[in-house]
Amino acid sequence: MARVALKVDCDTFLGTRDGIPRLLDILAKRGIRATFFFTLGPDRSGLAVRRVFTRKGFLRKMVRSRAPSLYPLRTMLSGTLLPAPRIGERCAETIRSVGQAGHETGVHGWDHVRWQDGLDRMSLEAVRSAYGRAHAEYLRLFGHSARMSAAPGWTVSPRSLEVQEERALLFTSDTRGGAPFFPAAGNRVFRTLEIPTTLPTLDEVLAWPHLGSDDARRWMYRKALGEPDAFAIHTIHTEIEGGPYASLFERTLDDWLADGAAFVTLTEIAREVLGSHAKIPERPVVKTRLAGRGGRVATGWPEDRRH
Repeated sequence: MARVALKVDCDTFLGTRDGIPRLLDILAKRGIRATFFFTLGPDRSGLAVRRVFTRKGFLRKMVRSRAPSLYPLRTMLSGTLLPAPRIGERCAETIRSVGQAGHETGVHGWDHVRWQDGLDRMSLEAVRSAYGRAHAEYLRLFGHSARMSAAPGWTVSPRSLEVQEERALLFTSDTRGGAPFFPAAGNRVFRTLEIPTTLPTLDEVLAWPHLGSDDARRWMYRKALGEPDAFAIHTIHTEIEGGPYASLFERTLDDWLADGAAFVTLTEIAREVLGSHAKIPERPVVKTRLAGRGGRVATGWPEDRRH
């Protein structure tokens, strides 16, 4: 039986405000629990347009994945021509509703764009400040500390791994590809379990040439059932599966359920893996390119097994 874990990234103000309620309804109707990660600071998504000039393949990916239909004008101008709303402040009740509905919750970040585009240039103190602000806002919203986090845009550095280690988290989900592992970087092995996303995201698949939306759905369905590792970990976005592709996401879930797939949470995976602590591999975290995604992402997968 295939086991699928849904990792939900909440990146933007509108995605959080409008996408979360839609996803909660979709998941509740099917009795599925997921793991949500929240961006809690300013939504400066409009600044991401700079990636056209700084990230190889970004413009091609945005065109092929039909980006204007995924991100409303309000999001595409946030932090530039329009003010950058504080997501944690503006969407507090919506964010809390996720935990109230029985889902797992964790920290995604403070300023998603700054982290994703500038992490390598940030000092240790700047990383600690940004990460700390996100955790402080999470504590304010939920009344308890976060036990898990997921890096914006799968963007990692030795400094960010060091700062995460200070939090004594149960796990992180910062990378792409392969089974859970302990990450190594900067001549150090970190002891916070890393649980990678194993499936391509829907926006990546939509960016592949000559592939329509229903083709993408069928491909994702087959890929999850054929995962060579113990779990298929699927990252979805409130802006996409909770937005214009909600019905396609529902059909994918129904296909998996009809085939007998079991849905598990990332905490369940973490506890199962940590139960065999001595068997968890140590892997260096490096950067790689993925089909359909502009720029590079972090991975601990051996090169011959990368997407």
